[in-house]
Amino acid sequence: MRLGIRLLFAFFLINGIAAFFVLRVFMAEIKPSVREVMEDMMVDTANILAELASDDLAAGRLQAGAAGQSLFAQQVQRYASRPVDATIWGVSKQTLDYRIYVTDAQGSVLFDSENQAVGADHSQWRDVARTLRGEYGARSTREVEGDDTSSVMHVAAPIYVTTPRGREIAGVLTVAKPTRTVQRFIDRAERKVFMGGLLLLALSAAVGVAVTLWMVWNVRRLRDYALSVQGPAAGDDGTLATTPLAVPQVPGELGDLARAMDRMRVRLEGRDYIEGYVRALTHELKSPVAAIRGAGELLQDDLPAGDRAEFATQVVQQSERLQRIIDRLLELSKLEQRQHAEGSAPVALQACATVAIDHTRGRAGHRGITLELHGSGRSGPWEAELVTMALTNLLDNAIDFAPAGSTVRVILDGATVAVQDSGPGVPDYALPRLGERFFTTARPGGERSGSGLGLAIVRRVMTLHGGHMTARNTSPGLCVVLAFDAG
Repeated sequence: MRLGIRLLFAFFLINGIAAFFVLRVFMAEIKPSVREVMEDMMVDTANILAELASDDLAAGRLQAGAAGQSLFAQQVQRYASRPVDATIWGVSKQTLDYRIYVTDAQGSVLFDSENQAVGADHSQWRDVARTLRGEYGARSTREVEGDDTSSVMHVAAPIYVTTPRGREIAGVLTVAKPTRTVQRFIDRAERKVFMGGLLLLALSAAVGVAVTLWMVWNVRRLRDYALSVQGPAAGDDGTLATTPLAVPQVPGELGDLARAMDRMRVRLEGRDYIEGYVRALTHELKSPVAAIRGAGELLQDDLPAGDRAEFATQVVQQSERLQRIIDRLLELSKLEQRQHAEGSAPVALQACATVAIDHTRGRAGHRGITLELHGSGRSGPWEAELVTMALTNLLDNAIDFAPAGSTVRVILDGATVAVQDSGPGVPDYALPRLGERFFTTARPGGERSGSGLGLAIVRRVMTLHGGHMTARNTSPGLCVVLAFDAG
């Protein structure tokens, strides 16, 4: 199961359980809460009416046969017959629902607004019995057994009269109200709570989906980043990649994980780079070291003067080759640690080419090769020392391949420099690999005296300047073109 589905399922499960219990609690509390409010209001009503009935009860105007003389009884009867049409928060009320009855000190009903229980003995009813004892009396009685909606709530209040002994309870006034009269309010409240719960659940689900999508999106960014850095640290040319991969900008612990992955990537790149460097260097050093060792072992024997001189020359040549490899490795290592060139003042390509030709003129003359400079080129924000180093390495490479008596041309054109020789060129399969560390091709005559680092240095210099190096066979010869970023 995918991470997003798991997160979404877990969120819906937790949210659904929480919503179920919360809604259940709300729904279970609505009905008793409404009835509690109803009972509180009936307590106030009963006590007010008890005070109004106390004079008539003390005067005996509520007793059987005398109720018609009671002002209190007349007012209650007028209340019961009053028309009413009220809209309470959207709920219509068209009946008055209070039933009022009065009992004497023995619990006998003296007055009933509905004339149902006059003369009946209510002394055992909870509302009357507790009130006569001076306690709070109330009861809820179902008119139909087993039907909770038929419940009628009764709340009683004592009727006090003044006697020589003080205020005494002379009777009880009970207010009764069917609970079905407030059921509409309860139903409406339950509907509102239920619909609000559904809305809350929908909003929570939307938030859950959004959070899940956000989490999955960030995790996928981390996954893509991890997949992108699992390849080799080196570029196609065998040099260390200079542009670090973008670290996903994510918050919290995911951000910490991304930064930890980036630090791991840097350490792994350094290790891969060193391992590749050591393998290539070991491979290149084996040949001159083996040649020096073989010549040294032969020199330990008695040899003719000519052979001794030949082996001694071979030791010197291979030592020089080792020295060139070491020097160029140091140069390349310094370049690979840099992120960009540091040129600020305008640098003329013609001046750099002139210096490079001066550096290699002696070696070219020794091989009978002429160096020529054509064009003037342009100036740009380049690092003069690096540009000169790149051109010097190109000229050295061209001199190695150019036949004796030929000409090597340096051609300047705007922001490009081309070095053209008249040698045999290189095989077509080798053209894309020119510039890789330690990659060399056979020199004229079959020897492989190059270090394979000269063009790697050139390519690295161009990378630091934002340019590129291209090579093509010109039949005869090889033309290497350096295209600098004009800035």
